[in-house]
Amino acid sequence: MRRLQHCCRGLTGRLGCILRCSFFGSQDVRSGVNKIPLFQVNFAGNLHTVNDQIAGIRQYCNSLVEYSRRKTVEVKIGDLPMGGNNPIRIQSMTTIDTMDTAGSVAQTIRMVEAGCEYVRITAPSIKEAQNLEEIKKELRKRGYTVPLVADIHFTPNAAELAARIVEKVRINPGNYADKKRFETIEYTEASYQAELDRIREKFIPLVRICKEYGTAMRIGTNHGSLSDRIMSRYGDNPVGMVESALEFLRICEDESYYNIVLSMKSSNPQVMVQAYRLLVQKMDEEGFKPYPLHLGVTEAGDGEDGRIKSSVGIGTLLEDGLGDTIRVSLTEEPEAEVPVAFELARRYDKRAPHDPIPAIEHYPITPFEYNRRKTRAVLNIGGEHFVPRVVADFSGKQKVTPASLFGVGYQYSVPLDKWNIADMACDYVFVGDTVVDFEIPGTLGLIYNHKTWLTQKARPQAYPFIRAEHYLQGVEKSNTLNFVYALLADVNDALVDALQSDKTAVLFIDTYNAHGMAEQRRLFVTLMNKGCDVPVIIGRAYGDLEVEQLQLYAATDFGGLLVDGLGDGIFIAAENCGPDKKVNETAFNILQATRTRISKTEYISCPSCGRTLFDLQETTGKIRSRTSHLKGIKIGIMGCIVNGPGEMADADYGYVGSGPGRITLYKGKEVVRKNVPTAKAVDELINLIREHGDWLEPDGNGAVTH
Repeated sequence: MRRLQHCCRGLTGRLGCILRCSFFGSQDVRSGVNKIPLFQVNFAGNLHTVNDQIAGIRQYCNSLVEYSRRKTVEVKIGDLPMGGNNPIRIQSMTTIDTMDTAGSVAQTIRMVEAGCEYVRITAPSIKEAQNLEEIKKELRKRGYTVPLVADIHFTPNAAELAARIVEKVRINPGNYADKKRFETIEYTEASYQAELDRIREKFIPLVRICKEYGTAMRIGTNHGSLSDRIMSRYGDNPVGMVESALEFLRICEDESYYNIVLSMKSSNPQVMVQAYRLLVQKMDEEGFKPYPLHLGVTEAGDGEDGRIKSSVGIGTLLEDGLGDTIRVSLTEEPEAEVPVAFELARRYDKRAPHDPIPAIEHYPITPFEYNRRKTRAVLNIGGEHFVPRVVADFSGKQKVTPASLFGVGYQYSVPLDKWNIADMACDYVFVGDTVVDFEIPGTLGLIYNHKTWLTQKARPQAYPFIRAEHYLQGVEKSNTLNFVYALLADVNDALVDALQSDKTAVLFIDTYNAHGMAEQRRLFVTLMNKGCDVPVIIGRAYGDLEVEQLQLYAATDFGGLLVDGLGDGIFIAAENCGPDKKVNETAFNILQATRTRISKTEYISCPSCGRTLFDLQETTGKIRSRTSHLKGIKIGIMGCIVNGPGEMADADYGYVGSGPGRITLYKGKEVVRKNVPTAKAVDELINLIREHGDWLEPDGNGAVTH
């Protein structure tokens, strides 16, 4: 252990140490309908578009290889400015009824004491907007000067009142002046301009009030609440999201009002990342000021799922220096969101300087839409038909027994002499030099260090792990599958040529760079520009982290590659970061969050607010307990109609608060049950799933039967 710790000093974790020590010693998920084509890449690697409406691409961040934050204008929000040279700000939203002054004040104080720097409060009507003044007075009386943000949907008059009271208002361009009926509307240029004129007339009063009172504004687009007008014109995609915000931003700038923050939220991290990138590119292209960005994945859910999904979206953007404030939307108490946001942000306090990464001259990745890198299939890795694989790390174990596999999804039944395989069963186990002396499940592969594999090569499902330099020296290989370990510095012409001609090779990549995601992305760029289609397993190592830290860090590091279609598998080497089961679940949950491998039910659950018409945490728990065995089904759980059918985006079924004690149930975006009493609503949801043929009966072991 002492030698391992010495090896790992100053590194990102223990993956490279495990691998090096073993050699030298002890050893297409695309969302939305694209009405306007997105971006493509020409043969020179320069980004361009096939549509003149979105021409003139620029890079969406300062650098793809050198970390630095995008410099934005400073926005005044009370006495706590955002953007410019200020740190990444942390915020959250109250869940108490805004008319409950005492409750709102008490919850706000808990949030502030947890580290929340801005507090958002819903103002769905005039009366709530008026009560913001009472809440603010009481907070100031108690010595709390936290800036307050009024959250507005559908009600311009409430926004205009709130802007005179609080430090910032958030408006949603999808429903500030529009309504959503899921109608397709045909527009001429003249009729569309008439719609823009109508929006301008409704919006300008708020802009002028904000300008007069020094109130900041967030123009916050949500993927799920794009208006019928935008969806008809641009489509249900990042282009529509960006244009929805820019229409309102153009009005602000026409009025010489610049105290603005922008956001592009979605419950799908892929879409969210693409939209923010495209927003930055479009602002640069059109000559807008570099406004601050508010980052968040909306309706992320609760627990581990919510944290990992949020980290994939928020972390991917932070890696490229985008983002000036963070809100992590969890279906939990708002003060629970704050430490998660802090943990995500603090990784970048000392990110620069880092080891240099070679510049990119030709960038073959399309950052504004999802395209999986094309690779050949090697056994069940790579190719167009195989999902990304999960490799577990057992190299630190002195002995591997059948019981060892329980934590990674395999349970051996002695009476039946058979293996039960869970949905989250890993595909390979890296055992290093530890010999496995029992019959393993047929779906599992073992990866040995090369010297040890030479003693085990006659056994089925055993494959060698070979360092790049040894691979090029011509060591003995498997006839079916060989894992070749490399850092970016190892990837030269000789290695690429050898990998390309070897149909048994899978590249296993690692990084020691503090800016590891960017370095590994650079490795992918090298392979793509050289036309090498070898499958790639992404490896990252972590040490001495709490389980939640591991989830947040790994979701950022792997998610930033997976959302761009990079990677045919992932390997988390985690020393002192929790039990094998948690590490394995983290890997599968990252793949689920990036929509690259679905292994369980997905819940699109809003984080609650003063508009919520039922207990979201309790209800989400009830629905999860009844439906968590329905692999691949997406269920939206929304507290009110604001976060209703639109915000659920691509959910298969929806459970939406429609009034006190009443629920509306959806199949997709269609209402199928109205005014269902809350006491019966979960049963009715189950019946609805059953009626549409998506129900499976769970058995006593957690398996399912039709």
